Amino acid sequence: MRLPSISSLLCLAGLVALPVNAYDDPNIKSIPLRTHSLSPPYLDSDFQSRWFDFGGDTVIRADKYVRLTADRPSQQGWIASRVPLTATNWQIELEFEIHGSGNLHGDGFALWLTKERATQGPVFGSTDKFEGLGIFFDTYKNNRPGVSFPYVMAMMGDGKTTYDQAHDGKANELAGCSARGLRSAPVPTKARLTYFQDKSLSLELQYKSEDSWTECFNLSAEDSNIAIPSVAYLGLSAETGELSDNHDIVSLKAENLYSLNRGNNNKGKTTEDQSKNRGRSAPRPVKEKSSWSWFLLKTVLFFAVIVGGYFGWTVYRTKARSSRF
Repeated sequence: MRLPSISSLLCLAGLVALPVNAYDDPNIKSIPLRTHSLSPPYLDSDFQSRWFDFGGDTVIRADKYVRLTADRPSQQGWIASRVPLTATNWQIELEFEIHGSGNLHGDGFALWLTKERATQGPVFGSTDKFEGLGIFFDTYKNNRPGVSFPYVMAMMGDGKTTYDQAHDGKANELAGCSARGLRSAPVPTKARLTYFQDKSLSLELQYKSEDSWTECFNLSAEDSNIAIPSVAYLGLSAETGELSDNHDIVSLKAENLYSLNRGNNNKGKTTEDQSKNRGRSAPRPVKEKSSWSWFLLKTVLFFAVIVGGYFGWTVYRTKARSSRF
């Protein structure tokens, strides 16, 4: 009988999930966060989601999408993580589709990272006066001269401030960009939000051509008020009014980012700071890497003992049978 390799046993046991690059900087590695990711079929065998709740007019088609609203008037839908996102540094990549019939459409959808879980309400289908971060994909222009729509903007809520709906969030905008062509784009539409605590927050969009990202904004903590709660729930919501659209979520991928070198994360630093760092000795690897190596070694040794025991038992049993004859 051919025994499985140690690596196969580890994979089957689900104990090893090797980190992969999710960032341009080779010193930054990532670990997927299953608790905050969505992909087909979205639901388990009991037609429930282990890590997400959903409500309102949200409909899930297991082979295709999570539809927050259909192309019908006066709809609101939402989906939110059951557990908070506590990673210090993270990246969220969202694939979505906004489409519908007719020449007029609205209103849009939002991505949330807030202190409280998503609750149905008047701001793109979720509650107003939220505490945390809201990224709004606004497809209907109310009253904002000089701005092309669709418009994507970030708002940092303090739990008290009302969203300026009459002027498409003009009074609340932390950063934003016009994204003409985002709706009914000829390629998969995606958004990639990257956050380094106390350092930077950036948003990139893919809608012009596949594998081509357009920077929407890139904020540093020194210049902007980036106050995302350390414990925040991840959510998505959408709303239609008299005008409507299908707001579909195709996939959601969240990853925990970490640096291989202590204090060697130059993201968001000036060229002068980086030049100073070059003259210093290379920092020692963080404990996270050594802890991972020690865990992997212990796991390999554990399975080695099991395999060795199995071989010993097989030899003993063979000798015992031979002695009978």
